[in-house]
Amino acid sequence: MSEQQAAGPGSAAKRQYGLVLLAGAAGAGLVLLAVRQRWAQAVFTPPKPLAPQVVDVSGTDLVPLAGALALAALAGLAAVIATRGVVRRVAGVLIALFGAGAGAAAATVVTAATVVNVAVGKIASPQAAAASGAAGSTTSGSSGGSGPLVVAGATGRAIMNGTPWRVAVLVGALLVFGVGVATVLRAAVWPVMSARYDAPESHGRHAGADRHDAHPRARQLDAASMWESLSGGADPTDQLEPPEKTAETAEEAAADGADLSSPSPAAARQREGMA
Repeated sequence: MSEQQAAGPGSAAKRQYGLVLLAGAAGAGLVLLAVRQRWAQAVFTPPKPLAPQVVDVSGTDLVPLAGALALAALAGLAAVIATRGVVRRVAGVLIALFGAGAGAAAATVVTAATVVNVAVGKIASPQAAAASGAAGSTTSGSSGGSGPLVVAGATGRAIMNGTPWRVAVLVGALLVFGVGVATVLRAAVWPVMSARYDAPESHGRHAGADRHDAHPRARQLDAASMWESLSGGADPTDQLEPPEKTAETAEEAAADGADLSSPSPAAARQREGMA
């Protein structure tokens, strides 16, 4: 099997992961863009000689929940990137719920009365809106510099012109919902961002093993052998001397002309004790 074939499943999972995240971001962004557009207009016709006034009403004014759920979906995508396992699947479930909620909010029927009420709330003071009810009008005048006023007794009507943007919200919500479902189903095979920063589990074990094997000769001398050496008159600390030091001592002795064949004092004492 070639290297490209062996790396095929992993590469496919990475591509799928990137495409799903991109689709989720595009869906949430489409919802946010669409709800900021004009979905309706409220036209107020006051008594003459006042001129009619038109008030634009956006999707955020009519269905604020859709935009809020789109922002939550973006946060859910960030959670998918930063998590793994069960937590990632939970994030996928939440994203799917956010998408379904945004679509349901966009599909809600908006009546003309709702548009007029929202327009009145945007341009009128609370007292004027309560006095005029659902029907009202605005003029270019102001009271004490506080802004436009609603003229009591004016009639209002709504013009619905946001159907394309409503459809865009539905499409974006569907994308977000699909991303949530895909995350639940494919979370286990997708790459994990934090995996590259995890320390290998074997590092601690290897380090402990290296420290344990630092002095193998010292580990071989248990309590019993040390007591036997002491009873025989030998110095057990001579056996703990590192091999490097022993080799250097032998070389120095050879350089000084010493007879290396003669036993060391410690060995002689040991032999005398055994005798």
